[in-house]
Amino acid sequence: MPLHLHFGADDLLRIRFAVSPLCETHEAVRTLRRADRHGYHTPWLRRMRRALAGLDLTPLWLFMPSPPPGYTPDFLGRPPETPMASFDEELARLRATDPALARAEMAKSLACTPGALESARGRAALADPAAAIQELAEVTEQAWHALLAPDWPRLRALLEAEIAYRSHQLAGGGLQRLFADLHPLVSWSGDTLTVRTRIDFVQMQDLQGRGVLLLPSVFVWPDVVSGFDPPWQPTVIYPARGIGGLWSEPETGPALARLLGANRAAVLAALDVPATTTALAHRLGLAPSSVSAQLSVLRDAGLLTSRRRGHQVLYERTPLGIALARG
Repeated sequence: MPLHLHFGADDLLRIRFAVSPLCETHEAVRTLRRADRHGYHTPWLRRMRRALAGLDLTPLWLFMPSPPPGYTPDFLGRPPETPMASFDEELARLRATDPALARAEMAKSLACTPGALESARGRAALADPAAAIQELAEVTEQAWHALLAPDWPRLRALLEAEIAYRSHQLAGGGLQRLFADLHPLVSWSGDTLTVRTRIDFVQMQDLQGRGVLLLPSVFVWPDVVSGFDPPWQPTVIYPARGIGGLWSEPETGPALARLLGANRAAVLAALDVPATTTALAHRLGLAPSSVSAQLSVLRDAGLLTSRRRGHQVLYERTPLGIALARG
């Protein structure tokens, strides 16, 4: 059923994007036990089997009703305050959650799962919400290091490229173009953003000057998640572009390798989505200095373009580079 977000004049000035490693950690945890999310992430799941052997995610899963719809406490995946917060910064905010607020949100979440409120873990969490916050933070930190941290440069590069793409759409065509292909379940009309989620009733929200945070995600696929009541900023978590090739290693044809050289061909093939030098080096297992040299040659040859976003430089293929990479 749809969630309707009504924009006023002030809300139009408060549309922003962010990347959240904390949110991605919790979405990755959900992916582990939801078959409808496996698809693109099957190669990642195979790699995670060993990491999961020593990881007890029960405290988090208690507050992630499955199957949806259900409610996960907002404080667990609170909207980030800055565009590119680090995991440590977000974890510190999680640890500092007001116990009274956490207790109310945990009670709402437990009520979505039959028997959860009466369970020993559920009763303990509500009896001592401050201790529950710290336990959930500890498990989240363990999940981050086991599931996401090794791949974070690759994930962050994809999410930053998504934000760059959407920002370009917003600048060129306003909200109509921004939301035109954000996701099939998201649409814009007049002054209202409609998000069709898994909730089983119609919701209406007047944003009242709070604006909206758009949070691209790798692991939320195939869903779109929205909501977040005060004190949190309304947020739409949506699948980023490019996840189809995220876990596959770039394929370099022998003809392309003979033409450009093995490393240069690998760099060109890996740019299926815009990426930074660091992200490419991590994905390809090459030294950043080597990747930087190959990128310069490819750009000089008209196969790549580059653009600065903050302190980073993103590279992407030109039409000629796309044609060459695809043979």
